[in-house]
Amino acid sequence: MDLKGTNNTVEVTDALYRAGSDGDQMGKWSLFMAFYGIASAMFMLYIGAAMAVAYGTVNAIIGLVLTIITYSLINRVLAKHSINNRTTVARFSRTILGKAGTIIASVILALTAIYYAVFEGSIVVYAFQAAFGGEHWIWSLVVVVYSTPLILGGVRRFLDKLNGWLLPLYLLGLVVMVVWAGVRFGFTDAWLTHTPGAELPLAAGGPGWLATFAAYLGVWVLMMYTMDYAALGKRQDTGFHTKYTFTWPFWTLTYGVNALVGIFLTFTIPGLQVSESGLSGGLVALMGPIGLVLVLVFQTRINTANYFIGAANLQEFGERLFRVKLPAAFWVIVSSAIIYLLMLLPIIQYLLLALAWQGVLVSGWVAIALTHILLNRTRKDEHGLLGDEHYRQVHYPGLIAWTVATVVGIFLTSAFPWGATWGPIATVIVASGLYAGLRGAFRQHSALHAPTETGPKPA
Repeated sequence: MDLKGTNNTVEVTDALYRAGSDGDQMGKWSLFMAFYGIASAMFMLYIGAAMAVAYGTVNAIIGLVLTIITYSLINRVLAKHSINNRTTVARFSRTILGKAGTIIASVILALTAIYYAVFEGSIVVYAFQAAFGGEHWIWSLVVVVYSTPLILGGVRRFLDKLNGWLLPLYLLGLVVMVVWAGVRFGFTDAWLTHTPGAELPLAAGGPGWLATFAAYLGVWVLMMYTMDYAALGKRQDTGFHTKYTFTWPFWTLTYGVNALVGIFLTFTIPGLQVSESGLSGGLVALMGPIGLVLVLVFQTRINTANYFIGAANLQEFGERLFRVKLPAAFWVIVSSAIIYLLMLLPIIQYLLLALAWQGVLVSGWVAIALTHILLNRTRKDEHGLLGDEHYRQVHYPGLIAWTVATVVGIFLTSAFPWGATWGPIATVIVASGLYAGLRGAFRQHSALHAPTETGPKPA
């Protein structure tokens, strides 16, 4: 396909749509299996249990139902757009933020994925220590060394098979944990009837179901994961992916089923600490080697996604910032080295603060992305394969909206007792509304050069 003689953005995009072959994209079941690796994170068991302990089981379940519905609706839009346009987070950020914004979005997603890899890897370390003892730094090295080769071949070549093999073990593991704990300590309805000492008042961020819903805003980064994975899909499989891969079945399993298991274990196993480390240590103490194997299965599945997203976006960031082209394996190794060094620090202690700040940054980006797609749904003028020359350096509506919304969100989250609930929600509202308004004020529907322009122009 020769586009050298074509400067008009619309003509280039139409040519890409006509010529874009799906031959190099992942099959639907391969992509399904690769993405479902995210479902098994023990963090999902922990956060559900934490919400039930803090706000009561009923409030936690209501918040979860709202979360699953919201995630399914938003990810359907993001996944469909990403499949049709092959737009990863980095490529789509060119559209809503400009080329400069792509660097920012890439490094934020890379660092977020690396943080999750550190956090989820630490859970395996705690499990190893509970089973065998030993030094933290040694087991951290073991975790990084066995995790890194799993993504050296890339998501297309191995992750689908790995997660396909481990998926039955993960599902079986959930059943085994529940049955084992119930047989050992008894099946009761205590996990369904738990209520907090007092309802969370509105002034402190209540009610509990809303606080639960807001807490899951901190994990909107998985919507960015959705875009990066969906960009690997085939257009002919769009219907399948928007029904099963990226929408309600996935989120029901990831958030709903995992949360219910986490809640059950927390209120069934005496003295179980409501934390990821406490949960993994408790499983090893309860089930011995089988518990250790289950932790390894759960965490290996999720960390394939974290390592892949972290390395891919670190590569995007490094290549754009330093203008160098290096093999993907180089960035995988660099990412793994960063993960190992961070695992030596007490980073797990800052989970709640990191989630709050990350939730603000990510939810603002997602709100802008969703608003852009909905406002531009009648256009067909962007594609992930478009060259950078078709984009402005800065798209002011996107950057201003994201910056203002982030400042508002972090201020509310940090300054007020109710900020943990309303900070992320306000971020979404401000980001979406401001982006929609500024597009009209600047008369720019995206960072793409206007179709009437005769060729690429500097910002």
